[in-house]
Amino acid sequence: MSFEEALAAASRDEGFKATVYAMNTLLIRKGVYTQEEFQSFFVEWVEKELRQKRRDGARLHSE
Repeated sequence: MSFEEALAAASRDEGFKATVYAMNTLLIRKGVYTQEEFQSFFVEWVEKELRQKRRDGARLHSE
């Protein structure tokens, strides 16, 4: 399958996921960062988002 065929076959969401997968795989294989570093930053981002959602939810309930 060519890149153009894959691009045409993928939905917008699938295309975004494929882009993230390709970029992260390339960066890990090139040694820009390790799988462990990626996972650490992933967890950091999710924890930050969850804290923000909790704060926003608490703010909505107190109004």
